[in-house]
Amino acid sequence: ADGEAARHAAEGVAEGVGLFRTELCFLSAAAEPGVEQQASIYASVLDAFPGAKVVVRTLDAGSDKPLVFAGLPDEANPALGVRGLRIAMAHPGVLDRQLDAIALAAERSSAQVWVMAPMVSTVEEAAFFAERVRSRGLVPGAMIEVPSAALLAAEILGEVDFVSLGTNDLTQYTMAADRLSPSLASLSDPWQPAVLRLVEMVARAGRDLGRPVGVCGEAAADPLLAPVLVGLGVTSLSAAAAALPSVGARLAGVSSDACREAAR
Repeated sequence: ADGEAARHAAEGVAEGVGLFRTELCFLSAAAEPGVEQQASIYASVLDAFPGAKVVVRTLDAGSDKPLVFAGLPDEANPALGVRGLRIAMAHPGVLDRQLDAIALAAERSSAQVWVMAPMVSTVEEAAFFAERVRSRGLVPGAMIEVPSAALLAAEILGEVDFVSLGTNDLTQYTMAADRLSPSLASLSDPWQPAVLRLVEMVARAGRDLGRPVGVCGEAAADPLLAPVLVGLGVTSLSAAAAALPSVGARLAGVSSDACREAAR
């Protein structure tokens, strides 16, 4: 979320950043941060991983993360409302200025900067985002958090260069279970077969097209689930820095064949 956290992660086993949550520099702001201000924050994270891949997620506000300056309406069901990339579709200038800031930070850094959009639901949205990202010389990607995006993974990967499965939201939307509800914890479990089937579908699309498919979210932090995800065809895992040693140790102790058998 910031340079200090990135430097702490870089001191451990992390090989890069799989999910840079840029919204944290927006949420407390009464006015939209300027391009130079954003670029400074982004550069502090990029500088912690020289030469490594840093995946920057564009603004993911809305739902439980209100955005004061965007004037978003109150919604009866905000988790199904205007959030993530849907904000950019309504306010494209916010996205354009953020991408300008990311490109500026990338110019000042040696990190490999990839940029992904949250809450992509359609192929048209992926194309809208990819065009804007490529025009700034950056690598475009999409988060797969909505079941429609998982079902359209091959078509979406025809527009972007990579995808990352946000398993927290993908599970919530697939199982129609609020992930913040303790009474629905069993339905909010990424081990649910329906969720894993969608993961497999996305991973297969990535394999067929030669595109990377990552996982970020609680699923990637589970040392028991990590081999299953790898066996399904996921190419990278992103989790909190504290979870990486146990996940890495687990994966180091199993073969690719064992992962595929676990997935089966």
